Amino acid sequence: MPRRKVFILSAILLCCLLAGISGGRVQAEAGDAAVDQGSTAYIEAAGSVPSDPAALTARSGAQRLEQAAEALYGYVLEGDVLKARKEAEEISQIFISSSFEGMTSVEGVNALSSVILDMKSALAAAQPSPERWEAAAAKLRLAANSLNHPRQPMWLQYYKLVREDLNDMEQSAAAGDLKGWTAALARLQSRYANIRPAVIISRPAETVNTFDSWLSYAGGVAGSEQPVERARLLEIVSYGQDAARVMFGKDRNEPVLSLPLAPQQYGGWALLAGAFILTVLAYTAYCKYRGQKRDLKTV
Repeated sequence: MPRRKVFILSAILLCCLLAGISGGRVQAEAGDAAVDQGSTAYIEAAGSVPSDPAALTARSGAQRLEQAAEALYGYVLEGDVLKARKEAEEISQIFISSSFEGMTSVEGVNALSSVILDMKSALAAAQPSPERWEAAAAKLRLAANSLNHPRQPMWLQYYKLVREDLNDMEQSAAAGDLKGWTAALARLQSRYANIRPAVIISRPAETVNTFDSWLSYAGGVAGSEQPVERARLLEIVSYGQDAARVMFGKDRNEPVLSLPLAPQQYGGWALLAGAFILTVLAYTAYCKYRGQKRDLKTV
C-alpha cells in the first residue's frame, strides 16, 4: 500500500510539472508576440515620421555641388570654357537653392560663396587666363568636397606639403638663411591660399584664425628690414608647426624635423678646459683599472 501511494504522488507531481512547462511556453509565446507587435508598431511609427526636410536639402545640395564642381574642374583642364561657364551657372543655382545650415558655419558659407564668385569672374574675364581658371576651379573643387565630406576632406592631403615647407623654413632658420626662410614661407602661403576656403568650411573659426595670425606674423618678420636672430626664426617655425598640427588634426607628439642650433665657436680657454676634463677622466679610469688589477692579483 505505501508503494501505491508513492506511485500516485509521483504521477501527480509529474502532471503538475508538465502543466507548468506548457503554461510557461504559452506565456512566452504570448510575450514574444506582444514584443513583435510592439516592434512592428514602432517601426511603422518611425517610418511614418517624416525626416527633416532642411537636413535632406543640405545633404543633397552638398552632393550636387561637389558633383558639379568636379565636372567644372574637368572642363577647365580640358580647356572647354563654354561648358565650364555653363557648369558655373549650375553651381550658382545649386548654391542659391540649397540650405547648408548645420553643415558649416556662417564663415564657411561666405567662403563657399566667394570661391563661386571668383570662378565665375575668372571665366568671364576679357583676357583668357587658363592658370587663373585652373586655380579658381581647384579652390572650388576643394571647397565643395570639404562641405560634402567634413570629416575626411580632400584638403587634408596637403599636410605633407605644408610640413615640408615648414621643415624647409626650419632648416633655413638653423643655418641663419633668411632668404631661404622667406622663400619657403612664400611657398607655404601659396599652398595655404589654395585650401583656405575649404579649411574655413570644415574647421572652427578659431583654428583658422590661429593659423592666419601666425602666417601674417611670419610674413611681417620676413619683410622686416632689421636682422632677425635664428633663434627667433626657429621659435616662429615651432609655433607654425603647432598651428598646422591643430588645423590638420594631427597628434601633437608626431615627430617633425627638429634641428638644433649650430655649435658656437669656442675660444682657447674653452679648449684648455675641455682638455683638462679629458685628462682627469683618463687618469681616474687608469687608477680604477690599476686597483682592479691589484685586487685580482691578491685573490
